[in-house]
Amino acid sequence: MDRRYFLKSVTCSFSAFAFSQQPAAPPARSGQGQAQKPTRKQLLVWADTRGGGAYHDSVSHAMAVLERMGRESGVYDAYLRTDSQLITKGPIVVNADGRDWSTNKNLNWFDAIFFLGLREIPITDQQKADLLSFVQEDGKGFVAAHAANNAFMTWPAYAEMLGATNDGYPWGTQADVGLIVEDPAFPAMKGFPPTFKIRDEMYQLSNFSREKIRVLLRLDPSTVDLKLPGVHRTDNDFPQAWAKTSGKGRVFVCALGHAVEAWDRPVLQAMWMEAIKWAMGLTQADVTPRPMPVSKATAPAGKDPAN
Repeated sequence: MDRRYFLKSVTCSFSAFAFSQQPAAPPARSGQGQAQKPTRKQLLVWADTRGGGAYHDSVSHAMAVLERMGRESGVYDAYLRTDSQLITKGPIVVNADGRDWSTNKNLNWFDAIFFLGLREIPITDQQKADLLSFVQEDGKGFVAAHAANNAFMTWPAYAEMLGATNDGYPWGTQADVGLIVEDPAFPAMKGFPPTFKIRDEMYQLSNFSREKIRVLLRLDPSTVDLKLPGVHRTDNDFPQAWAKTSGKGRVFVCALGHAVEAWDRPVLQAMWMEAIKWAMGLTQADVTPRPMPVSKATAPAGKDPAN
């Protein structure tokens, strides 16, 4: 090897090593305030599943898909967390090496939350108050996917914010379940035909009223067995996606997304993107609650829109 080339290589390698050994800049102190936010919207993808229940393998993939969607579209930056540390408006202090460091992000940093958690997630009463304030007082967005309406079942204020409570999934994951789009004008519904079939896990709800939520998508009861022991509703009203306001904020909920492959479906990715944009206030829609449409002879559901 040429001597000059060898010495140059050693020098560069040493410089790179020396630079890599420089201590990282400490996080901002709690009294220093937050860094300046970028112009893009900020989305907290919150997927705390410590509350128990069957872990959904789709959660980690969903988080990756949501991050990619934001990055490729340029609409938002996704901040992924599998804990609930950032569900607070107060300073977040972490003890490291005997010193107190604080992150410069809490709920004040974000424009919306995309929630993928389930069951009784262990957060404090103050965190609960801050989460409600984030939506209802700050006018921020909350998008809830699949098992999210099976979370915080012992916290009535959460169910009120969401608009419903999970009451089981008597049909499990079933192919060729029919869905009916009630509001094709809502941005997140524009990619679907009026009726279609899909393979996913359909939910049954309780503690909901059509006087408080705008149903966007409902189950076609003619495509499932209504005589199963777990079916509790007798009015054949099974919403699967809805939107509502909660205080000053916007809430979108959809039961779809049980399986990993659901998050690779372009039509569902488009739905989630439009839901996020609406929740962040980037698009507008009428979410005035309205009754279930007068029953008509249901046309045969079309093919799965992803096929």
